[in-house]
Amino acid sequence: MSSLVPSTSTRMPLAVWVLTLSAFAIGTAEFVIAGILLPVAQSLGISDGAAGNLITAYALAIVIGGPILTIYLSRFDRKRVLIGLMVLFTIGNIVSATTRDYTVLLVSRVITGLAQGPFYGIGAVVATRMVSEGMAGRAVGQMFAGLTLANVLGVPAGAWIGNAYGWSTTFWVVALLGVGAIAAIALLVPHIAAEKVASVTGQLRAFRSRQLWLSLAITVLGWTGFMTFYGYISPVAQYAAGMTATGVTGLLVVVGAGLVAGNAVGGRAADANLRRALLGGVFAMIVSLVIVGFAAGNVWTFVLASVVFGVASFANVPPMQMRVMRHAGSAPELAATANISAFNIANALGSVIGGYSVDHASIGAAMVPFLAAVVPLFGLVLIVLAERHGKADRRSTLAASDAT
Repeated sequence: MSSLVPSTSTRMPLAVWVLTLSAFAIGTAEFVIAGILLPVAQSLGISDGAAGNLITAYALAIVIGGPILTIYLSRFDRKRVLIGLMVLFTIGNIVSATTRDYTVLLVSRVITGLAQGPFYGIGAVVATRMVSEGMAGRAVGQMFAGLTLANVLGVPAGAWIGNAYGWSTTFWVVALLGVGAIAAIALLVPHIAAEKVASVTGQLRAFRSRQLWLSLAITVLGWTGFMTFYGYISPVAQYAAGMTATGVTGLLVVVGAGLVAGNAVGGRAADANLRRALLGGVFAMIVSLVIVGFAAGNVWTFVLASVVFGVASFANVPPMQMRVMRHAGSAPELAATANISAFNIANALGSVIGGYSVDHASIGAAMVPFLAAVVPLFGLVLIVLAERHGKADRRSTLAASDAT
């Protein structure tokens, strides 16, 4: 078995781009259901709410199943694990494409979701192993760029395909993306040099770290603002800013471009100074949300502010993932996967906050950006406290070392 020596080049290895392709396929599968929700409900003869359970089932598979599966998979060759997860992902989408039974479709979404958490967690570790230490943040950001591109290209394209040719065709196309990712990983991703893997007990021991728990909490609190606004950007745009439904499609495209740019900025910022990247990223997202709220009275200022929000919000993804991995101890894959669960918990919390706002006339869609800025404020405070605790812990460690 060949192994890998981390590159000293400042260029991103082709294999990291392969992980970007895989993340693109997975991100498309996760979010595309929102674009074909109504055709699915009509085809299966179920309510829109029941169709929405397909999103919930997927998210629960990530939050609960991801860490459990990662504990088991961390002992195996990472390249083979990544291939196996994409095989599972592809099978899940094939089942989705071929069924007309609601229960089977629900199960297929769980199968597909099970692959996402471990792939992002293990894939992030693999990406950092293929580059020098100074490029680790950019490598993680490059991988997660696939997720942002899924929102810009994959989801709109999948929704168009589903509406034009039937929702089953959308799942067939996503399954083909999975096949392409499998082939690319097999051909281009190298085997990572074997590392000693801790036992299940040893991996779980990593969660004794206060800093790891603080890192996961930072992700939950700092990220909640993103989905609070982004998940309800359409009603805010139409009801508060006066945009048309067609205009919202264009808005999503330009905001998606902002997500891509922010992801790249966040990767470089994490490499330069992780602490400043976290503080600056969350602070910038809070400010951008407030600006969006005040800018909603005019279409053009609203669009511009929303793009700034896209850049500011996704600049947080690499630093949040890197902080968790830095405090992961002997279980980097498990910790990174747990952080994917943390992102999805934040998505669920943000969805509840945004949904409550738009469903209550006394609050309304115009208040969504302002409400979205509230929870990240607690995340900002937590980052400051976590960094203070981290400095205190380091001083204690140095003092104990000097004493011996």
